[in-house]
Amino acid sequence: MPFITIRHLTTYRYRRPVAFGEHRMMLHPRDSHNQRVIQADLRISPEPRRLRFVQDAFGNHVGIARFSRRSKELSFESVVRVEHSPRVGFVLEDTGRSFPVDYSVDELRDLAPYLERQLHDPIDAVSRWARQLLFPSGATGVFGLLTRLSRGIHNGFLYKRREAKGVQPPVETLRFGHGSCRDFAVLMIEAARSFGLAARFASGYLAIPLDDPEEPPGCSGRGSTHAWAQINLPGAGWIDFDPTSGSVGNVDLVTVAVVPDPRHAIPLHGTYVGFPSDHLGMEVEVSVTFDSPKGDLDRSATDRISTIGPMRAPRQNHRSPVGLRGYPELETGAKRSQSASPALPQAEGGA
Repeated sequence: MPFITIRHLTTYRYRRPVAFGEHRMMLHPRDSHNQRVIQADLRISPEPRRLRFVQDAFGNHVGIARFSRRSKELSFESVVRVEHSPRVGFVLEDTGRSFPVDYSVDELRDLAPYLERQLHDPIDAVSRWARQLLFPSGATGVFGLLTRLSRGIHNGFLYKRREAKGVQPPVETLRFGHGSCRDFAVLMIEAARSFGLAARFASGYLAIPLDDPEEPPGCSGRGSTHAWAQINLPGAGWIDFDPTSGSVGNVDLVTVAVVPDPRHAIPLHGTYVGFPSDHLGMEVEVSVTFDSPKGDLDRSATDRISTIGPMRAPRQNHRSPVGLRGYPELETGAKRSQSASPALPQAEGGA
């Protein structure tokens, strides 16, 4: 079982010192039967006045920081070491059920938030598109159907990085023929829900060795974070489907957050008070290394993968033994913050 060290550094720069409002972080991976956090270190500069940690309603770890100092730079550095034991196979009798599937009464009660379709689709375009994957006889195994759905998105749509906030509606993804990882995840989630399956949005990291011959050619664009779908099948539980790569299972996935709605899985967001022109840009650095059980947190291998804003061009450092096909558009700019003084206008940007 590999031990993975992930260093995730996000830095925001401003033209002049600005004040910061509350910032919320989802950077700490989940603990589960197939991944366990061994060590975790979070460094914030400037040091927050108060930092506390909570778990949200879905069991995700959330850090909440409040500041009292102004600064021209705000940085968040998370270094975690994870024992990763991915699920590499599935029991046929658990996943080979015929479509449609039936959840028990107890399961339906627990899975209710994950069964309801949430995005506007007046002509049911997503369902009509997804049902093209069913065999004419209707004798489609549910696991096979979901595998075809994941691979169908991977093969049928063009990955296109989007730095804009929010998720592209699935009907627009169908119409445009392209999207980002979070757009593909939401398309698969809505398609699965149209079949009566419980589905949720997962975000975290995607780590694949740089020399891995199996790396899919259609997932170019190094990034800091990644998003995919998880589907609940009776008897098998939650199974990871990554429509960006067309893969099934969590071999290359380190999960940070799982939610019914992607708006609740933003890695880092907050507010600042200043002029709109104060925000110079956001820079993200990520490194991932595989190490031995006795290894310590390693801060040496850095792969700069994204620079957003009028910053210098990204620098690739190929000493890092693992590449990340994550997607930095999951990072978000700060929301508009109310200023106590009319002489200090509101602004959007930052964390």
